[in-house]
Amino acid sequence: MTSIDPEGPRPDGQRKTARKRRRGAVRLRTLLIWLAVVPTVAMGAQGFFTADRLLRQSANLRADVADGERIGTPLYELMTALQAERSTAAARWAGRPVSHTDLSSGRADTDRAVAAFQQAAGARDTREDDRIDQHVRDAQKQLAQLDTYRERTDVRSGGADRTTAYYSGVIEQLIGVFGEFSNLDDAALSQQSRPVLALIEAAEVLAREDTLLAAAGPTGKLSAAKFGEFTDAVGAQRFLYVSSIVPYLSEKGQQSVAQIQSSDAWKTKARIEDAALSDHQDVPGGVVLPRATHDWPDMYAQLVPQLTTLNADQLRTVIGNAEATAEDLDGDLAWMVGISAAALLLVVAVAVFTTRTVLRRLALLHERTVTVAEETLPEIVDRLQRGQGIDADALPTESHERDEVGRISDAFARSVAVSVDGHRQLADERRGFGMFAAGIASRTGNLVSRQLGLTEELQDTFGHDEALLAELMKSDQLTVGMRRQIENLLILAGGEIPDPHVEPMRVADLLREAAAEVEEFRRIERIALDEVSVEPRVISEISHLLAELLDNATRFSPPASKVAIRAELVTDGLSVEIEDRGPRVAAERYEEMNGRLHAAPPYSVLAENAHRLGLFVVGHLADQLQARVTLRRSTFGGTSAIVIIPAEHLVRGEPASTPGAAAPRTPAPDRREARKPELTLHPRPATPAPTATVAGLPRRQPSQAPAAVRTPPGDDAAPPPLPERRPQTHIAQQLRERRTSEPVSPDTATPEEVADAWADYEQGTETVEIELRRDKS
Repeated sequence: MTSIDPEGPRPDGQRKTARKRRRGAVRLRTLLIWLAVVPTVAMGAQGFFTADRLLRQSANLRADVADGERIGTPLYELMTALQAERSTAAARWAGRPVSHTDLSSGRADTDRAVAAFQQAAGARDTREDDRIDQHVRDAQKQLAQLDTYRERTDVRSGGADRTTAYYSGVIEQLIGVFGEFSNLDDAALSQQSRPVLALIEAAEVLAREDTLLAAAGPTGKLSAAKFGEFTDAVGAQRFLYVSSIVPYLSEKGQQSVAQIQSSDAWKTKARIEDAALSDHQDVPGGVVLPRATHDWPDMYAQLVPQLTTLNADQLRTVIGNAEATAEDLDGDLAWMVGISAAALLLVVAVAVFTTRTVLRRLALLHERTVTVAEETLPEIVDRLQRGQGIDADALPTESHERDEVGRISDAFARSVAVSVDGHRQLADERRGFGMFAAGIASRTGNLVSRQLGLTEELQDTFGHDEALLAELMKSDQLTVGMRRQIENLLILAGGEIPDPHVEPMRVADLLREAAAEVEEFRRIERIALDEVSVEPRVISEISHLLAELLDNATRFSPPASKVAIRAELVTDGLSVEIEDRGPRVAAERYEEMNGRLHAAPPYSVLAENAHRLGLFVVGHLADQLQARVTLRRSTFGGTSAIVIIPAEHLVRGEPASTPGAAAPRTPAPDRREARKPELTLHPRPATPAPTATVAGLPRRQPSQAPAAVRTPPGDDAAPPPLPERRPQTHIAQQLRERRTSEPVSPDTATPEEVADAWADYEQGTETVEIELRRDKS
């Protein structure tokens, strides 16, 4: 065991995890340096990003100002020119008389506005990715089709709606450019630009009203769809002024709007709109507008210049505010850089001073605690784990100092005391529980041994009843399994299996004894390739280990399949291989199980895998025997368990035993009274009658003939007869008489005779079972 782990040495995986955790730990000096560096870097980064944001904001505002001054005025003039040409085209399509001079003059104004717009748009922009330029390029693509739609208007080809829709599309694209102007990189400026965009949109809605009234023609008749568009335009134009323009304009802008709305032209506009909405006449195919709409062209000619002036003033105001904001940003940036630099230097100075002070205060604490942590405490824990006492003076004591370092030192002393008390209590509890579990296992084992003895007596008494004998054999086998589970508890509790053997045991007998512990022992094929014996002190442990592996092999393989166990000498000792034909197991699962077998896991792992006690028992026994147990896939697809028993547990030569030897061999103690009750039906003999070997197995005399079979006369088709027992021949001689304390006669049976006797016994039992099944069928 180590000095800090009460469960013993840690597995390789846990040691690697601990090393990684130690490598991942950060020194306090490093933490304090980080404490100084991180705020400094964070503050510097914050200042850098803030300065960069202010610089980009100022640059964007200046770029927006440049775009507004470069393209704002030509853009608005082009929009008003297209609106006028759209109304003229609608009047021409409606059949109103439009002079060639007015048509040419309007188109010439539009061409000049287009040329000015193209020149302003062609100027180089300093920004690589400009959203305004994208809208401008889209508008230029649409303006390229202007001559085509003019020709269609002149020849009346393509339809009036399509022509007006083209003009409206170009104007909407131009308004989109104004919309991008309103998305300035400043919240206050964006708020100021919103009513300017609404003014431009209101001017477009009013221009659409003019276009719709011009499309009414000399008759003043509009289709129901166009009259609906007119109604929507009137409502939208009034809504924009009430909800989106006037409330958000500056006081000067509100005064300008109030002045326009109080003019005669605005009042005439409102009167004409009201008349068109209320005094129109519904006729088949549309509506007829009232005569009041005839005053619309004169009113519109007076109102448009006023609205144009208002919109231009508001646009110039926003551009001027943007330029002033950019200058303010430059000033704020200079102040921020200076203040941030001074604050950064102050933070660096404070951080360095604090770090040095804390490190000096903690140096003494480190020196005082490192000795306790690395020397004193591990030694104390190690002594507790070995069950030894500790010296109270070895524990650190509280100094009761009032400063921070003293309080930390006192807290460390209290934590050491609590840790030592916990280790002491844990060691006491483990020892007590181990003794308690070992006591329970021992008492229960005694009861099971008595049960096995009672079963054996019943077998001897009622051996003439084959059916009852078969059931008693099953009971005997189940009781043997109970005994093995009790021994598992004793092993896991830290106890040792008592071994009654006093003489070496042949490997063949050892394999037979291990197989007898398994409920389905008839499926096990035993092969001992070398004549070698096992030391008496390890016979029970090896037998138990092999029995656990055999039990696992029979339970997890098909019922009709065989399980083979082979033993042979190898360089490192004795190799015992157990092979079954069970289901396939993944390679990762084999690796996990072999890891538990090669190193006995701590009890915390055992508690989490209580359903796999056999694997842990094998691991503990292998650890005690210094044996190696390896699981791998067999050639038949099942599992092959290979056990390498060290050569130190083997006896290469078995003592010769010849009749008439001078020193009689002392029989092994009865396993019912020691560790394992005999699994056979007969106890060890006491007279020269059929005797038992050292392992307690029955041995037939060489001259003894097999039991006679009674053949019924007559019918040849009758079922085969059952073997007939001869009175007092199926049990040992000493059971026929009252047991006495007579000395046991020497056992002169050879190992071959013992093996033959057990094989004959198994063959006879199987023959009886087969004949009983035939009788029932």
